[in-house]
Amino acid sequence: MKRDFRGRRVAVVGLGVSHRALIRFLLERGALITACDRKEAGELGEVRSQLAARGVRFVLGADYLRGLADCELAFLTPGMPKHLPEVEAARRRGVPLLGEAGLFLELCSAPVTGITGSAGKTTTTSLVAAILERAGRRVFLGGNIGRPLIAEVDAIPAAAEAVLELSSFQLQLVETSPQVAVLLNVTPNHLDVHRDLAEYREAKAQIFRRQQPEAVLVANRDDPGARELAETAPSRVLWFTRREELAEGAFLSDGWLQVRWEGRAQRLLPAGELALPGAHNLENALAAAGAAAARGAGPEATAAVLREFGGVPHRLEQVADSEGVRWYNDSIATTPERTLAALATLPPPLVLIAGGYDKHLDYAVLGPAVRRQVRVLLLIGQTAAKIEAAVRGAAGGELPVIRRLPDLAAAVEEARRLARPGDTVVLSPASASYDQFTDFEQRGELFRRLVIGSG
Repeated sequence: MKRDFRGRRVAVVGLGVSHRALIRFLLERGALITACDRKEAGELGEVRSQLAARGVRFVLGADYLRGLADCELAFLTPGMPKHLPEVEAARRRGVPLLGEAGLFLELCSAPVTGITGSAGKTTTTSLVAAILERAGRRVFLGGNIGRPLIAEVDAIPAAAEAVLELSSFQLQLVETSPQVAVLLNVTPNHLDVHRDLAEYREAKAQIFRRQQPEAVLVANRDDPGARELAETAPSRVLWFTRREELAEGAFLSDGWLQVRWEGRAQRLLPAGELALPGAHNLENALAAAGAAAARGAGPEATAAVLREFGGVPHRLEQVADSEGVRWYNDSIATTPERTLAALATLPPPLVLIAGGYDKHLDYAVLGPAVRRQVRVLLLIGQTAAKIEAAVRGAAGGELPVIRRLPDLAAAVEEARRLARPGDTVVLSPASASYDQFTDFEQRGELFRRLVIGSG
């Protein structure tokens, strides 16, 4: 579907990097833009003056959503709640509520592989892109990672491949599903923004809701949330699992990663040769292998990448090995489930730094694992009390040494004081970063600097 923006009043809510690219795209197509942002004019700096020179109107500050009042179309920044009164009022007026990623899906002439899940999106997306590149394809990587692809959508040839990481926030605003969709897992997340768990789950399901019957959904057979949603898909389902052999799908059997799809059997590599550690990364590798097979990549390219790909920053990234203590940056762990994966992967004894912004998640699941595997628990941020209560209330295992610290710098200093030779220190917060940082990358970068700078 090709939308006509010429002469139409379009509100763009949020002036982050992707929306700046979106505004330029819309201006080139004759749209009349109102840019809405919570920041004041002085905080936007040159961005405001550059866009104002091109005729962009601004509604800024606390009442920035007033800009939705007279628009014909609205593009919303992904991370904002979609049930705010001004947004609901626009919806009732019949205003289409769109997103930059959704517009890209509508306009891209190349086949798109989209990846979502509560955990593992970036790793799996990076793996799929790397495999397709190894297979000789021209790949455009974007969505929730990489550069905003809307700026170059018209230049992407039909023979290329687009690979997108898609968050629940982005998927709430899509009206097109990718040709190959990947659903890694569905566990509670972002309940500070989504109205409830049902809304979050339905957002994830949008990755396949509008697929055609010939499209493919690659889904995790081992994850109850993903399996339940995938069983409602209108498309073909390629399951992946590490628990059983499948007549068709991606699976682990006899210690080997294998894919069977459309009559072709691919025996890829032994699980022990995966560069990425941990059971969660085995699942990510199987998902990537399934998606690559669905896009026609051969087993040689898949196996080569899985042997070589060492991960992306802030995801169980080893940053130091000093005086017999290993230090890991797992700042991406913004949910209890992600921290559980870290605890299951890293060798004990563990010194765990956790806590951060409160997304209203349940930390009870974390308590038993911490008592079994963690020797020292250092807590920071809004969720410190919740995590401590979950650990103290859990049954079994020794109670770790628990300390609450004012910030990450103090936690790293305390970890250095308490860590013993043979310990593993890991920042795996089980919480978002927004109480003290702009994002998990900033948190991870500070952790890396603190560790290396004082090592």
